[in-house]
Amino acid sequence: MDLSCSSGIQVKGDTVAEIRDDVIIEDHFRLFFNGQYLTTLVASPDRLEDLGAGFIICEGLSDEIESVSVTGNDISVSAVPRKDISLELESSGGFRVMGEAKTVDSSIEITPDGVRAVTGAIESETWRRTGGVHCSVLFCEGDLVTRACDVGRHNTLDKVVGYAARGGLDRSQCVVGCTGRQPAGMVAKVANAGIPIIISRAASTNRGIRAADRAGITLICFSRGDRFTIYTHPERVPDVLERMRQGVP
Repeated sequence: MDLSCSSGIQVKGDTVAEIRDDVIIEDHFRLFFNGQYLTTLVASPDRLEDLGAGFIICEGLSDEIESVSVTGNDISVSAVPRKDISLELESSGGFRVMGEAKTVDSSIEITPDGVRAVTGAIESETWRRTGGVHCSVLFCEGDLVTRACDVGRHNTLDKVVGYAARGGLDRSQCVVGCTGRQPAGMVAKVANAGIPIIISRAASTNRGIRAADRAGITLICFSRGDRFTIYTHPERVPDVLERMRQGVP
């Protein structure tokens, strides 16, 4: 992804020096759904087709995307809208999606080594260079299929989901990994995308955990090094349940 360069004064202990740093770029993009202005997104200016497609799916507006086009800072998405959703006009002039997140039905399973593989793939060269991005990865049938970085953690999820939707991947057989926290809003996005497993290096919230439980999602957080915590639907990690039944620490 494109980066900017900015000068600064760096202080290390008693040492002061002028430096130039790689800096992540953010911009504003207007999103249109079936010709109607929907909202303005603050995002990094790359993979905008995936961003637009993924936003529509993750917000529960549609299940499949027909087409996406980008003109300047305008993203236009065409899709058949879901019949069980409605839009509420916000004071900013954009719209907010009303309605409950979908529930996820999938028999997919993952091993502890699989959890660690997803976690290990989250870190990116962009993150190491800038320290200013979130990242999400998407694994399908055990393979890494895409990684997205952005100034916003929600955008990274939209981008990997958009990639899957535009590529015709079976999202019920996918696992998403994220650097960011998993509150209810993030969990709802994954539920609407039909992805059954979330793995995050960060924490969740009480409402995020409740949302994952209701949606049928396996929520795994604090996945760092050799540790991780399963909050909901541990049946998708059968090796861990078997170790607990056998009393193995």
